[in-house]
Amino acid sequence: MTDRIDLPTFAADPCLRALVTGRTCRGEPLLRLIRTRSVLGAACLLTVTGVTGCGSSTSNPGVGSASSSGTPSVGVSGTSLRCSKPPAPAQSAPQLKLPSKKAAEGRTFTAVVQTTCGNVTFRLYGAKAPQTVASFLQLAGGYWDNSPCHRLTTQGIYVLQCGDPTGTGSGSPGYVFGIENAPADGDYPAGTVAMARGSSPDSNGGQFFIVYKDTKLPVDSGGYSIFGKVTHGMKVINAVAAAGTNSPTGDGAPAQPISILKVTVTEKKA
Repeated sequence: MTDRIDLPTFAADPCLRALVTGRTCRGEPLLRLIRTRSVLGAACLLTVTGVTGCGSSTSNPGVGSASSSGTPSVGVSGTSLRCSKPPAPAQSAPQLKLPSKKAAEGRTFTAVVQTTCGNVTFRLYGAKAPQTVASFLQLAGGYWDNSPCHRLTTQGIYVLQCGDPTGTGSGSPGYVFGIENAPADGDYPAGTVAMARGSSPDSNGGQFFIVYKDTKLPVDSGGYSIFGKVTHGMKVINAVAAAGTNSPTGDGAPAQPISILKVTVTEKKA
């Protein structure tokens, strides 16, 4: 099975505008960057879908690893956020089995995400998205250690995407699962933490995104699983977003590299 992991797919939209092939190697997905826009003026939707195959490497900022050549700090609101040099990403993603959602059902957790630019804290909604949170608990055990946040979108969709140990946008934990707790109105407020996926509703894996500015996403394909909220450290995400991307399209690796070093989860007792 080919995992399809990324931001919203809107392939049925008549304004499909561009297709850029990405890197591939034997046995790994060939990534294609698809950019669409609604004729009604809705936000631009940027997605990566996967198909199996082999080919030569090409430059594709939408799926490239976060670069370590960025500036050591970024400015935001007159302040400076210090970032350390990101570690090298993994060559491959560990392959695991889907955990039981019982590990998270009816429970609330706090996750401290230690990054190269500072700590970011999530509240995890085990009651609303038990399968997603159960997966998060498992992957927090080391899967995300030293993994880049490989993608930033700055036009129409305002998110920082993380969760692929390889930093290529194609890494998967070896399992997929379905959508949970997707908003019917397609509203994803700033601070939302949700799962990235491909065209299939059952393509959630290990990649997730953090919304740094209120964003509207399509609901016709099922939406995107909201499983948490940033409760501390949005200044880190906002500062990285303010530095922009390495791509003129506004969809690519963050100009200020940021990597997850470690994730620590504790249960929040009533």
